[in-house]
Amino acid sequence: MSIRRLSSLLLSAVLFFTLLGRLEAAAAKTEIKGAAILEHPCGKVAVKHMGLAHAGKIDEATRLGTKEMQDQWKAMPAEDRKMMSGMMKEMAKTEAEFSAEIKASGLLVIEGKDATLTVKQEHKDANGSSTGTLTQRYVLDGASCLISR
Repeated sequence: MSIRRLSSLLLSAVLFFTLLGRLEAAAAKTEIKGAAILEHPCGKVAVKHMGLAHAGKIDEATRLGTKEMQDQWKAMPAEDRKMMSGMMKEMAKTEAEFSAEIKASGLLVIEGKDATLTVKQEHKDANGSSTGTLTQRYVLDGASCLISR
């Protein structure tokens, strides 16, 4: 076999396996929309976390996160945790409200062990209306899902 032919064969093999790897990575991405998100472990954790935050149970809510997140929370000065807890409670919605938003405009993207939930939120009052986007990242660990950021 000539050097030229061997080089061509090797190059073809490298390109084939590179392309195969990219196809597998692309195939590993899964998107879940609307109400179906609520059946996924990450959707259940998202709703539970929001409900706990709304109820002011921030310590319980942080237990739904990764160990790193829990450690960061515990490492914060008490004054900072108190301020953050107040802000989280004020901004949080009830489980029913958040579930309705997920059903209406939620998108959960899963890539391997990582997941991202994006929910478009609309707020209307006497002063007008506004829109925002909530984005939460998760780590899948077997059948469970933990908040990562």
